[in-house]
Amino acid sequence: MQITAVLRRAAQINPKGLATRYEGRDRTWADFQTRVEKLAGALQAAGMGPGDRVAMLSLNSDRFLEYFFAATWGGGAVMPLNIRWAPPECAYALNDGGAEILMVDDAFKAAIPAIRAEVPGLKTVIYCGEGETPEGMLNYDEIVEAAAPVPDAGRSGDDLAGIFYTGGTTGFPKGVMLSHTNFFTGGISNCEAIHIADGTTYLHAAPMFHIADFLFFMAVTFAGGTHAVIPAFSPDATLAAIERYKPSHVLLVPVMLQMMLACPKLAETDTSSLELIAYGASPITEATLVDAFGKFPGVGFLQAFGQTELSPVATILGADYHVTDGPKAGKLRSAGRATKIVEVQIRGQDDTELPRGEVGEIAVKGPITMLGYWNKPDVTAATIKDGWVYTGDAGYMDDEGFVFLMDRVKDMIVSGGENVYSAEVENALAQHPAVATCAVIGIPSEQWGEEVHAIVILKPDATATEDELKAHCHTLIAGFKCPRSVTFRTEPLPLSGANKVLKTELRKPFWEGRDRQIS
Repeated sequence: MQITAVLRRAAQINPKGLATRYEGRDRTWADFQTRVEKLAGALQAAGMGPGDRVAMLSLNSDRFLEYFFAATWGGGAVMPLNIRWAPPECAYALNDGGAEILMVDDAFKAAIPAIRAEVPGLKTVIYCGEGETPEGMLNYDEIVEAAAPVPDAGRSGDDLAGIFYTGGTTGFPKGVMLSHTNFFTGGISNCEAIHIADGTTYLHAAPMFHIADFLFFMAVTFAGGTHAVIPAFSPDATLAAIERYKPSHVLLVPVMLQMMLACPKLAETDTSSLELIAYGASPITEATLVDAFGKFPGVGFLQAFGQTELSPVATILGADYHVTDGPKAGKLRSAGRATKIVEVQIRGQDDTELPRGEVGEIAVKGPITMLGYWNKPDVTAATIKDGWVYTGDAGYMDDEGFVFLMDRVKDMIVSGGENVYSAEVENALAQHPAVATCAVIGIPSEQWGEEVHAIVILKPDATATEDELKAHCHTLIAGFKCPRSVTFRTEPLPLSGANKVLKTELRKPFWEGRDRQIS
């Protein structure tokens, strides 16, 4: 099971087909493989040995794809950095992962002096931007042009292919180690489940450093399809790229999809090429989905649930279940069922499987599960038990095997001895016609320990009072789950690099000065 074997097949079956399209730069699969072989040689010349980590701090580009395949072709491993990180956070990951080579583009080249000052082991910086090469850096195109192609290093199976630092909402990032087997088996599974057929064009609008977008690196390459790329997501840029590249598939995390739905240009854009919009990374409300069904007529929707530790997909809710009536209705709030290559269980505190319908921690087992956390054996042992990865996500499974997410285990609110899962409250709030987006957190309460607090952004020109939203929720969920207080805000909710709401930031003002962040 080799990542590089997938590239060789794509170049073999579709040598003249377009592999990448970016800013007017189109390359065939034959050209792409040649560039990968040469970049691999350049990386080896820069000191990359078997298993060595090569980092990248960059916006989306065709070079991101070349980097992924070249590092693994040459025997190394990728280590993409979160583009939302400050220089000290980048330095932390580089030091922790031991990367000696870093690629950087125009957006982040100014951060290199600060990073170099904190990372004594960083030996080589490769500039992969479009302008003049900064002093002290190698030029990407120049080293590719000068290098001789090298043979595939032949790493496969459980050999390290990448370290991905989790962009979670609490604590320092952990380096998730993923193997060639993880990417290969996940690519096969996702290619089938997400309907990546020969000739598929996928639009990389989500950040390419994130594992959610990496799943399409492999799936689209398995099909010898086309990777169309934009530097970064914005509603306008994404809609323009849909008209320009005519992709059949795109991944939009929920907050991105909400922004697209609110964009005035959507109504003026030809989106007829789209066959499927995949989403995931965080819970989505039924109200958002129903809105999307109406504004993207004829487009299928698919939810993929997983995490970096699962490289990344464990369950999928297919397009056939994204309906509001008929025999397959009633599953919109589900994250779907286990893919064909994994087992999924809901487990209790004693590590045994719970009966259907009971809420517990979601655990996953299969060839997509990580090798472990880099340099963190104790955390690895606490997360992987008897081959099962404990996801930290709370949910239940119905009688048909559909998994329903309730929340992150650590985001659970305990109010008056009752467990409240914020995703359920957020789903209820989002069904109010005035609510654009919201986040629910637990805040201190002398009476209840913690109480449910909602932070709400209203739609433009819409109005709603705190009492109205509370009354609305009481019509949909149990009283103890409803918000006891509401804050209205106009500025966007704080987001991580993976576009997840940073609830830790929202909680800070309420828990400031306390030794514990729970009650």
